[in-house]
Amino acid sequence: MAELTPEHAKSYIEANKDRFLNELFELLRIPSVSADSKFKGDVRQAADYVKAALLKAGADLAEVCETEGHPVVYGEKMIDPSLPTVLVYGHYDVQPADPYELWDSPPFEPVVKDGKIYARGACDDKGQMYMHIKAFETMSKNGGAPYNLKFMIEGEEEIGSENLAVFVEQNKEKLNADLILISDTSIISTEHPSITVGLRGLSYVEIEVTGPNRDLHSGVYGGAVANPINTLCEMIASLKDENNHITIPGFYDKVEELSTAQRDAINKAPFDLSEYKRELGIKDIEGEAGYSTLERTGIRPTLDVNGIWGGYIGEGAKTVLPSKAYAKISMRLVPHQINDEITELFTKHFESIAPDSVTVKVTPHHGGDGVVVPTDSIGYKAAEKAFEDAWGKTPIPTRDGGSIPIVSMFQEVLGLDSILMGFGLDDDAIHSPNEKYGVFNFLKGIETIVRFHQRFAEMKK
Repeated sequence: MAELTPEHAKSYIEANKDRFLNELFELLRIPSVSADSKFKGDVRQAADYVKAALLKAGADLAEVCETEGHPVVYGEKMIDPSLPTVLVYGHYDVQPADPYELWDSPPFEPVVKDGKIYARGACDDKGQMYMHIKAFETMSKNGGAPYNLKFMIEGEEEIGSENLAVFVEQNKEKLNADLILISDTSIISTEHPSITVGLRGLSYVEIEVTGPNRDLHSGVYGGAVANPINTLCEMIASLKDENNHITIPGFYDKVEELSTAQRDAINKAPFDLSEYKRELGIKDIEGEAGYSTLERTGIRPTLDVNGIWGGYIGEGAKTVLPSKAYAKISMRLVPHQINDEITELFTKHFESIAPDSVTVKVTPHHGGDGVVVPTDSIGYKAAEKAFEDAWGKTPIPTRDGGSIPIVSMFQEVLGLDSILMGFGLDDDAIHSPNEKYGVFNFLKGIETIVRFHQRFAEMKK
């Protein structure tokens, strides 16, 4: 088997880049929004597309595996059972594109502007997931992969991977591997590549506050009966003190306090506060007192309102005192915090602070635990070398503020660590209007993934 040199890999990617991009655009045109049932057929279409792409890239087996919700696409190329096996994870589902009117171009009609691909899912995670399929193709068409490859691409990541744990539990033998490789994170910049070594967990809840048994005239009843919206806002406001410290009893009991040396290492990552504020269009930052921005988004837990509604929000005026008010709240958690425990702490506390004038219902949605990836493993060292080969720079280890709840599940159920080798940028606007992904990042990501597989094979010998 002829060895695929870095130069040959780059040449193949360059020669086929237009096709690679056009294939990605076809996938991006499929509105595979897992959260909205009206897109169920589109989610299935995206799964079929991924299956076909894996077969075309060189997989011996690719199948759409049913779950209680959206399907998981599984594929494999088994060369020799005695060789190492890497399991690639990604997702083909995307966030809702609403509000559509805030997009500069239709969210499911990808366009390239200033070297960026604009579309829902461009970065999260279709663009990053598809890099792995094209890296697989690059190896398959040029001598073959250096070991066994498996792919598990799901369709429910954006709704908490509701059925993936069941799939993994039922398919442990099929998913047996040495390592899991994931591209669903970001790098600091194209000048400063990085590898994510920590992810925060998540607890996500929905709140319903009920006052009177029906909507009331705000003139007749205003000032005499509790307004659930007012009460909800007051209750939410009480969840943080003047230092933006979360007031839920027991919330910080398992939060690890990092050493000064560890905190100093985090703050060595390149970060321009002025540029950060300028890019976000804000005059100043806000967060937990005593911590830097990088610490607040990487090693500290948070509590944020993701949505709040109630009463009349239509055109014109309606002087109503509403019967109900609602909010969605997410809490980002750090390693050692258990999402089920935090959800219970939140529920008990929120119910306890409710005045007798209203009733409160807290409904848990999805969650997951945080994770820290060791930097002394063969997998991490192979990723580090791959970046050095492709980017000419040693990547900086970083802790990411986002959550990929299934990473901790992979550790627990499969006993496997994950290498979080993402290529997005913080300003790619994932989950927001005008999501984008750099053409450079897409193509350089393919090259880097090829080098990862080659480096991992060398180090495992």
